[in-house]
Amino acid sequence: MKTFHFITIVLISGAFAGLIHGTVNFAIVEPYLDQAIGIENQNLFESGEEEDSPQFWVEYEGYRVWQKSGQILAGVILGTSVGALFGIVFALSRNSLPGSNDVKRALILAGIMWLTLYLIPFLKYPANPPTVGDAETVVLRAALYISFITISGIGAIMFYKLSRKFKNRKKLVSIIGYGIFISAVFFVMPENPDEITAPMNLVNEFRFMSVLGVSSFWISVGIILGFFWNRFESNKDTMQYS
Repeated sequence: MKTFHFITIVLISGAFAGLIHGTVNFAIVEPYLDQAIGIENQNLFESGEEEDSPQFWVEYEGYRVWQKSGQILAGVILGTSVGALFGIVFALSRNSLPGSNDVKRALILAGIMWLTLYLIPFLKYPANPPTVGDAETVVLRAALYISFITISGIGAIMFYKLSRKFKNRKKLVSIIGYGIFISAVFFVMPENPDEITAPMNLVNEFRFMSVLGVSSFWISVGIILGFFWNRFESNKDTMQYS
C-alpha cells in the first residue's frame, strides 16, 4: 500500500471513530459530569469559596457551554492521533493477526489494544468525576496512570514477540506470561491517593459510561479501518487482474 493511501485511511478512520466517541460521550457521560459538577459547586458554596450568585451561574453556564461544544471536536482530534497509532500497529502486525478478512483482524487488534492500553489500566486507576480528586495530586495521578499504560503496552509487545517463537497451543504460554506480569504490576503500583467523597452510585455510573464511551472508539476504529483497508486491497487486486 502506498504511503499516501495508508495515511489517508488511517486519518479518516481515526477521525470518524473519534467523532463517534465524542458523540457517545456527549450523550451518555456529560449528564453525569453535570451531576458531579453540581455537587462540587454546592461544596464551594458551603465552604464559602464561591457565592451562589447570578454572576457565578452566568460564568458557570458560559464555561460549560464552551466545554460541551468542544466535546465532539476534542474527540475527533484525539481519535485522529490514537487512530494513527492504531493504524501503524495494524500495518506492522496485520499478517500475523487471526481473521479471514481485514475487518476481523482490525477488530481483534482493537480488542487487544483496548484491553492492554485501556481496560487493565482503568481497573487499577478508574476514571472519576470532577468532584473526586485533590488538585494537588493531579500530577501524581496522571503520572501513575500513564506509567501503568506504558508498562502494560510494553509488556504486551514483549509477550507478543515471544508468542511468535511458539506454535499452536504453546502461544498460550505468552498470554499466561503477560497475565502474570501485569498482575504483579497491578499489585506493585501505588493506589490512587485520593479519597472518594462523592456518592458511590454516581461514581460507579460515571465509570461505567466512561467505559462504554471509550469502547465505542475502539470498536469503531477497528471496523472503519478494517473496512477501508479491506476495500482498498480488494480494489487493488481487481485492478491487477483486470
